[in-house]
Amino acid sequence: MENETRLYLIPTPIGNLGDMTYRAVETLQRVDKILAEDTRTSGVLLKHYSITTPTESFHAFNEHKRTEQIIQRMKNGETLALITDAGTPGISDPGFLLARACADAGVKVECLPGATAFVPALVKSGMPSDRFSFEGFLPHKKGRKTKLEELSTETRTMVFYESPHRLLKTLGQFAEHMGADRKVSVSRELTKKFEETVTGSVEEVLKHFETGTVKGEFVVILEGKSK
Repeated sequence: MENETRLYLIPTPIGNLGDMTYRAVETLQRVDKILAEDTRTSGVLLKHYSITTPTESFHAFNEHKRTEQIIQRMKNGETLALITDAGTPGISDPGFLLARACADAGVKVECLPGATAFVPALVKSGMPSDRFSFEGFLPHKKGRKTKLEELSTETRTMVFYESPHRLLKTLGQFAEHMGADRKVSVSRELTKKFEETVTGSVEEVLKHFETGTVKGEFVVILEGKSK
């Protein structure tokens, strides 16, 4: 196994460009190439920090096809960084397959600390964060009901990501499967100008968003079932 790092997993801001770390900027400036989920989106960030390192596309639709070739490039001495549109690679974003392939191939990987949307949402929700279950996005159709029934007995705090057009449906299903009085905290647009967090019972939070704004990216923190 080679001691020199060949792949850097670099977290990027989830909204506020000022949340980039010095180390992340320095690393992106010195690698040979940057693998980006969307080169246009990442281009805004890279331009802001005067990073001129070449980029290439690496996303959920091509990662299976490209992973083996990228591993070989790193074995041949190329040093790469992987970034996604926002947050830490591998957390509901591309990155897992490549990190696993690197581990299997003996390619050294470093993951820098940085922005991840669920951490601030969880910490400020006021719910227990010593033990929690990260669920990411619920299945859209197949297996959704089964998953909700399974989670209805989970005693740890649960963390979900949700899109604006499915938020009301998800909260309604939480009321159905977990109970309308179960505590929930919904954060949207974290670190951005219109950041908002609404906490209360599932019924109360659902009513708020039925009559309020359902825009942006959402993190939903759901209380676990009482023991």
